[in-house]
Amino acid sequence: MVDLTVVILTKNEEKNLRKCIESFRGIARRFVIVDSFSTDGTETLCSELNQELQKIGSSLDFYQNKWVDYATQLNWGLTQTNITTQWSMRMDADEELMEDLVEEIKSKLPELSAKINGVILRRRVYFMGRWIKHGGRYPELLLRIFRTGKAMCEQKVMDEHMILFEGQTVEFKKDLIDNNTKNLEWWTNKHNWYSNREVLDRQLTVEKTLNEQSLLENNQSTKQAKVKRIVKNSGYYGLPKFFRAHIYFIYRYYIKLGFLDGPEGKIFHFLQAYWYRFLVDAKMYECEKFDRKMDSQGDLKA
Repeated sequence: MVDLTVVILTKNEEKNLRKCIESFRGIARRFVIVDSFSTDGTETLCSELNQELQKIGSSLDFYQNKWVDYATQLNWGLTQTNITTQWSMRMDADEELMEDLVEEIKSKLPELSAKINGVILRRRVYFMGRWIKHGGRYPELLLRIFRTGKAMCEQKVMDEHMILFEGQTVEFKKDLIDNNTKNLEWWTNKHNWYSNREVLDRQLTVEKTLNEQSLLENNQSTKQAKVKRIVKNSGYYGLPKFFRAHIYFIYRYYIKLGFLDGPEGKIFHFLQAYWYRFLVDAKMYECEKFDRKMDSQGDLKA
């Protein structure tokens, strides 16, 4: 067993959480669930999982905390739940470790030198049961494992990343997977919620009330995250509204070969690269036309 605590945020994740926990195959010493008052069976499931984990020398602790935003909730989980293990890890409830990544973590993490404080993992996204391998979606490189107390989630409204305060990072070779089993109605509701967050984030950035670059520039995240943010803010948002969504979809679906992902890929790339980006632009246009400020967003109600 690895001296590792895994922090997972939940809101109505009864359908996803068990497969997330079980994907660790007993290597994590502790799981911390920070729940924003689920109304499904998440809390009951956590009690069942804790009983099962205790039989193999692990544990799961369930906390509830009022949602403000993702970064605040995650940082609360990292700092207010008495994490004493050498390593901490951020996971989403709809993510899973592949079996070879479990073995890689088990064998490599305890042997890392003292100068390594962070581990970057490769993530693959599944949509309607299919791996979205093209369209520039794979691999996503994410800082997910870090020495306890050496990292935090940057305080942003949208597109927040883990940042490392000091030390170096290493990249593991095997994959983490994002495999949400909820239906398309939930997915579109979630992205409608995301679109509000993105408009607010953009408004704050433009108004200079949020120092958008400071954490990624002055601390360590992944090079991929930094490049994506520069391209998004200096390139994408420099293009005309609505037109840029059209261009982005063409880039993802044709130039980056998203069409090779089949019917599921066609749905995913259209909704995520065109519909979602167009919706963000439409909400930006509405706010500008009527001189409105997007309200702060609570947790996802779907």
